[in-house]
Amino acid sequence: MKLELSRVVQGCRLGLLTGLGKSGQHSLEVPGCLLYTRCATVPHLTQDTLHTLRDLPSVTQVSVDSLAEHHEVLKEFKEGVRKFAGLHDTVLFCSLHDSANSSPAGHVTNKTVSVWGSGGRIELTVARFMAIQAAIQPDCYQSMADGETWQAGTSHKRVRKAVDRTLAHLDECLALHQKTQQLKQAEIFGVVEGGDILEERLRSARETAKRPVGGFVLDGFHSAAMDQDVRVQLIKATSAELPQEKPRLVLGVGRPDEVISCVEAGVDLFESFFPFQVTERGCALSFNYTIDPDPETAGTSTPTVLEFNGEMPAVKKLNSNGDENMTPYEMNLKDKRYQDDFRPLVEGCSCYCCKKHMRAYVHHLLVTNELLGGVLLMLHNMAHYLGFFRALREAITSDRLQDFKNRVLHCRESD
Repeated sequence: MKLELSRVVQGCRLGLLTGLGKSGQHSLEVPGCLLYTRCATVPHLTQDTLHTLRDLPSVTQVSVDSLAEHHEVLKEFKEGVRKFAGLHDTVLFCSLHDSANSSPAGHVTNKTVSVWGSGGRIELTVARFMAIQAAIQPDCYQSMADGETWQAGTSHKRVRKAVDRTLAHLDECLALHQKTQQLKQAEIFGVVEGGDILEERLRSARETAKRPVGGFVLDGFHSAAMDQDVRVQLIKATSAELPQEKPRLVLGVGRPDEVISCVEAGVDLFESFFPFQVTERGCALSFNYTIDPDPETAGTSTPTVLEFNGEMPAVKKLNSNGDENMTPYEMNLKDKRYQDDFRPLVEGCSCYCCKKHMRAYVHHLLVTNELLGGVLLMLHNMAHYLGFFRALREAITSDRLQDFKNRVLHCRESD
């Protein structure tokens, strides 16, 4: 695996992650995102339905918390979760937790961490964690880590202990990695912890960078956990301690405005749990991410303008079907205002949902709890989110990042 940077603009790293997978034939553009799954399946979508979307990420994310209770089955199967779940040709990245789920804190020790599956808490030693990785057979995976220091007010002593534990876990994982036949061709990502304490973030980054890891996971920056300005300052300082040629993946960040801030701070990769969360709220992503065309190139390429169709979506003024977690980037299709709205979810969107169906129909599916509602919303939300990352890379390429930021952040300020 190798990160080839083509340019760095205002802190944003544009490039291509090559040599991915056991064959080394896959690549992933950065900044970009992984394909989010639950138990190795994109929620609401079959593999065939998923692949109606264009430009899917070449890297699929699975998580230990959703697969740990299937360890014995996967071990007996012997061929890994890729074949077990019937996935198409893809690179697998395995994280410890599913960022779309919140987990109870307070269940870590010097030797163990805990994950939460459908059957409850599962305590993991490094040996058990690595045995699960051997059964999953990922191409890349994050090392075991103590990531419970993101809560506000966590003491310096607790944060220091988390960094020490995470480094000790990494050393143990690296030792077992070398002895595990199923992981011989896999890459291990070191985890950078440190809460909101700069000194510990820098120590974690420096020490992790000394180890033979393929990349870095920046943990503890979850959207609900940290002020955005603090997050950006910490990531900028942390990134300066990490080697330029290795990728950086941040966990728990998915909102478009936060993604842009993290990219400017030096982050390469993100998860894509955000479209799933929007879908679960019965909402559709509808923000505009396309810059007004450059006069010199206008008309030379297919526009990807996604406007609000002359209105602001139902976001802030929520009805009884609303959700306090809604963001300014989505419209609440459970709202009654859409029951006789016969337009597509987003004008100009080329996804199956927008080409074949209208807001009123999706509203009907949602209020009657039809499963098809989730399928159509997930198709649209994934297409929109992937389009956002595509436009972000194009903006960096064309030196129009500020215009792109103004466009994306406009809906937040206007609402």
